[in-house]
Amino acid sequence: MQQSKSLTIPAVMSERVVRRSVAFDALLIVGASAVIAIAAQIAIPIPFSPVPLTMQPLAVLLVGVVLGSKRGAAAAVLYLLEGVSGLPVFAQGHAGAMWLAAPTGGYLMSYPFAAFVAGWFSERGWGSNIGRAVTGMLVALAVIYAGGWMWLAALTDARSAFLMGVAPFVIADIIKVAIGAALLPFAQKLVTRN
Repeated sequence: MQQSKSLTIPAVMSERVVRRSVAFDALLIVGASAVIAIAAQIAIPIPFSPVPLTMQPLAVLLVGVVLGSKRGAAAAVLYLLEGVSGLPVFAQGHAGAMWLAAPTGGYLMSYPFAAFVAGWFSERGWGSNIGRAVTGMLVALAVIYAGGWMWLAALTDARSAFLMGVAPFVIADIIKVAIGAALLPFAQKLVTRN
């Protein structure tokens, strides 16, 4: 049991790739924030919603799974800092602090927490089995939905927030999670191979 825990994707990344180097940790975090930023640009506007359909949630979850809870959360925080500072990294090339107060602000602010949760599950070996990987990623996705829904509900009302900010995305996000989780056991085998 202990051996499988030590061979999680974040543990192997830390021991075999990172080798506990602060500089390399920083590069991984910067690179992961860039992955989230790139995923944000794959956006499809939803006509009846202020929230576009993007690949960001999947990127946030995978960053957490691969880098672990702390580095995954740090990458998501860095992504937010990049956007707030004016870099056009938010969905559809948006930038600036005002986007944290916009209807999508709750989703954005939930990303560090979701990456942490996905990384937490991954550090405990949940990425080595498709069923457990899906469960862990769905829990992390629920963190994103909760953040987005609560923020939208504060701006509108609970029902409207659900109809605009959760319902249109459930099927697409479940498909994204299933694809991501299906790849994790293969990634686990790849990184833990001697």
